[in-house]
Amino acid sequence: MQDAAPSSSHEPTTGPEWAVSEAGASGEEEIAAAAEGTDTLSEREDGVVSVDGESSNGHCSYLRLYQHLKSKGVGKNAMIRPVKHYKSPTVVYLYVHIYSILDVNEKDQTFVSYIRTEMNWIDEYISWNTGNFCGIERIYLSNDQLWKPDLIIEEMTDKDKINENPYIAVTNEGQVFVENDIKVISTCEMKVYKFPFDSQSCNLTFRSAIHPDKEILLYHDNKIVIGMELPEERLKSHEWIFMRMTLAQINVKGVTRKGLVVYHITMCRRPQLYFASLILPVLFFLGLDLASFLISNSGGEKLSFKITVLLSVTVMQLILSEILPSTSNRIPLIAIYIMGIFGLMMLSLLETILVMYLLEKDWKENEPNRGQSLSEDCGDKQGKVSLNNCCRGIHSACVCDVSASETPSELLPVSQEVNCSQLTEESHDSEKLSEELREVVKTLSLLLNCRKEETKPGYWTRVSNKINKAFFILYVIAVTLFLIYLCFCWNTE
Repeated sequence: MQDAAPSSSHEPTTGPEWAVSEAGASGEEEIAAAAEGTDTLSEREDGVVSVDGESSNGHCSYLRLYQHLKSKGVGKNAMIRPVKHYKSPTVVYLYVHIYSILDVNEKDQTFVSYIRTEMNWIDEYISWNTGNFCGIERIYLSNDQLWKPDLIIEEMTDKDKINENPYIAVTNEGQVFVENDIKVISTCEMKVYKFPFDSQSCNLTFRSAIHPDKEILLYHDNKIVIGMELPEERLKSHEWIFMRMTLAQINVKGVTRKGLVVYHITMCRRPQLYFASLILPVLFFLGLDLASFLISNSGGEKLSFKITVLLSVTVMQLILSEILPSTSNRIPLIAIYIMGIFGLMMLSLLETILVMYLLEKDWKENEPNRGQSLSEDCGDKQGKVSLNNCCRGIHSACVCDVSASETPSELLPVSQEVNCSQLTEESHDSEKLSEELREVVKTLSLLLNCRKEETKPGYWTRVSNKINKAFFILYVIAVTLFLIYLCFCWNTE
């Protein structure tokens, strides 16, 4: 084994320093070839192939390249921005693409997504000649051995969801590449005015934590089209559909100017579930309220039915309040929809209460008159009114008594005078029967008069019927116009 003295007699103009010290075992010819950086391919006596002046059994390994980079200070100054002059800015290229939309919480106004960030910049202290290392152009180092940009997401609320890549890719020209997968839980101002037929736009703003734009210039890498390289099914969640992602480059002015890269993520909601669970049930309850106008106002069934339907709409309103945020600038259309139907049903309930009050009032006012007219028209059992008054209009049921002055001989044929005594007895029986018939006719007349008095509507009853018909027409018109207005608002941009 030779000393390092021969290597000291040669001062190479190019190539790394370690090439001279290690070349003593291979001969001065190979050392000179390595020093000149020429591409040579030769076979030594021991059968080891030499490529570009380096023996392939050890000098073409990543270990030799790592030792070379370590000799230049790699891993020692990871906290220092890698520039040779402090006024030189470090240009950082950022690219972000979204993997999937995990959750959108309207109540807490948070947006949960899974993204990948790719950054690259130039480390001015890293470079090597690929010809001296068998054409190696890239090496992977531990991510704690090099300086990395201190980029943060302004909207991010949870810092513990970063799946940090343990390695950093470094090229022979000093370019450094970093890729990280991040589960971003960020704040997002939700615009729920058109819920559930809405679309949301959330921002992911990247900037340096402490460095101004004089030290770090942040740009988006325009070489890749945003969001187009991923399969479409990966950009869909159960409720949300990824629409597009646009870019905005912003410079913030102030004491320390900082460059921002803002990604606008636009997504659309699938409304089928909310339509089936919120909008349709309330519409069905409205149909039941309209059908309740067919129920009679005489009993209390109509009133209890309307109250039950109104309470059901209240339950749907409570469910909606658990979904929508309470800090929205505008009242959502679905809240207007439920509150409007709730108000219409309440007016219907108040109208039913008014109609029932008028019917009760009419009944109480006509009850004394009804009893008085009953006693005047139908009389009592003591004969204050003649039977002819009670039998008015029913001539067919009246039975006329035979006059006591008429003799049976005048009424009967001559051939039947022999049976005069028998006929006299029959006439007495007929008189008893006629009295009983008169009592029956009197009772029937009494019942008919009472029925007529009951079926004849009073003043307040007629008023309540008019109010009920007019309110039903107005109610149908109001419901139709209200639903058309909401459909128009939901469909407009």
